[in-house]
Amino acid sequence: MKVIQGQLRISVLVVILLSLFCSLNANALKIGDMAPDFTLKSLEGTNLKLAEQQGQIILLNFWASWCGPCRQEMPILQKLHEKYQELGVAVWGVNVEQENQAGRDFLDDLNLSFPIFFDETNAISANYNVEAMPTTVLIDRDGKVRYVFRGFKKGYEKKYAKAIKQLIRE
Repeated sequence: MKVIQGQLRISVLVVILLSLFCSLNANALKIGDMAPDFTLKSLEGTNLKLAEQQGQIILLNFWASWCGPCRQEMPILQKLHEKYQELGVAVWGVNVEQENQAGRDFLDDLNLSFPIFFDETNAISANYNVEAMPTTVLIDRDGKVRYVFRGFKKGYEKKYAKAIKQLIRE
């Protein structure tokens, strides 16, 4: 009898935990959702608001200075920026560290020409469900999330280019 009661308690606990987990993820960002709006000041001092970018494709990359794959990915993002900028594609980099000096130091040797932002409160990262470094989100011309890439491995640049080309053709 005690075994059955113990199993019943565990089952009830599992149901409660699953319910909590599902309710927490009910607001999770999904492909096809409108991209959560934000305004941030770029490293150059310009305020940019995502909602004002409709008509452009935005490659939104969340990164951190301590992230090795982020360091590998940055030159690739610069190449994508250079290649597709004239076709209406904007690359934005968002550092997720609360203390941004390490992020600034990280950028010193990279010669990036796309906007870099610092999400010091992690509010934007939370709205985009950033759970891995780096996380790259592609937003279409209508402001909808169309692709989400978590992490980075060699070869992802081909996935990014393919997705960008698809969005350009639409």
